[in-house]
Amino acid sequence: MKTNTLLVGLTAVLCLSACEKRAEPVSPLRPALVMVVGGAKTMDSAGMILVGEVKPRYESNQSFRVAGKIVARLAEVGDVVKKGQALAKIDATDSQLSAQVANADVLAAQANYALAKTEIDRQRLLVEKKFISQSALDTQEAQLKTAAASLKQAQAQAAVASNQSRYTTLMADRDGVITRINAEPGQVVQVGEMVVQVVDTSQVDVLVAVPESRMNNVHIGDSVAIKLWANPAKEYQGKVREITPAASEATRAFDMRIAMMDADELVKFGMTAGVIFEGNAPQKIIVPSSAVTQYEGQDVVWVIDEKGIAQQRQVEIGPFTENGIAVLSGLSAGEMVAIAGVHTLVNGQQVKPRQQKNESAL
Repeated sequence: MKTNTLLVGLTAVLCLSACEKRAEPVSPLRPALVMVVGGAKTMDSAGMILVGEVKPRYESNQSFRVAGKIVARLAEVGDVVKKGQALAKIDATDSQLSAQVANADVLAAQANYALAKTEIDRQRLLVEKKFISQSALDTQEAQLKTAAASLKQAQAQAAVASNQSRYTTLMADRDGVITRINAEPGQVVQVGEMVVQVVDTSQVDVLVAVPESRMNNVHIGDSVAIKLWANPAKEYQGKVREITPAASEATRAFDMRIAMMDADELVKFGMTAGVIFEGNAPQKIIVPSSAVTQYEGQDVVWVIDEKGIAQQRQVEIGPFTENGIAVLSGLSAGEMVAIAGVHTLVNGQQVKPRQQKNESAL
């Protein structure tokens, strides 16, 4: 009897323990790295972002047209100069002496010409009176022509000497800013040796190198957007101005110059700029290569719906680009796809989407 009572008590205790046992916790949803396709970062619209350098459209290496010793430098790096402004001077002593010699030669030639002209008038009167022969007059006329030629030669040489004297002062040939100085007072410079570099600040370009695979998508006159790394929040408007007809032997890329249409004081030469090509080519959705996998010989991606349910979808892919794989069909802009761990997903699986953070690139 006592044994039966004990068994009943143990059974009751076991039943109570079973009732108090907690339910197993629900496993958390698996996180999945996703991205929304069709955004500004995933569209391939002619279809690239290239990095280039801000450069002036015009830059001039100013040099003297005569050799000599620099006696004065009248400008500094960073100075804003106007066309015709004096930048440097060389010793003008020899040039001035040469000009004086040339002027003296002109005076001598003028005197010879005047004498020859007077003499020819006298010879003509003598010929009329039959005092001298015609041949003597012809000789005198030849001497007059020689004197006239000598005068013209002396005048030309005097003009050259005068120019040489003026060339001892180096003048700016355009409005701009001085970016480089390569000579100092006391230095002897040769003809054509760079002394000062002046760049035109009113017209600014961005120089980029375009891969040969993209040359069919860009044309002179195309509109582009430009952002500076120094100030990525501001966007400038640009237009393709020049494309070199031949690729660089070193990079196999084509140099292209884009004119900045609205450059301001924040734009400095030498800055790094990103050029966003907008173009008119049909837009294609771009996804990372990690988002595309193969299932039974078909290219597929995993689309995540609003409830976090993963669904496999067949897509048609295009060529690889610098930003990823082009999806030609099967996806619509605004849909969310998994971009990591796609080989472990199954149809109907619920995941916790974690959207890829946008890069801070241009």
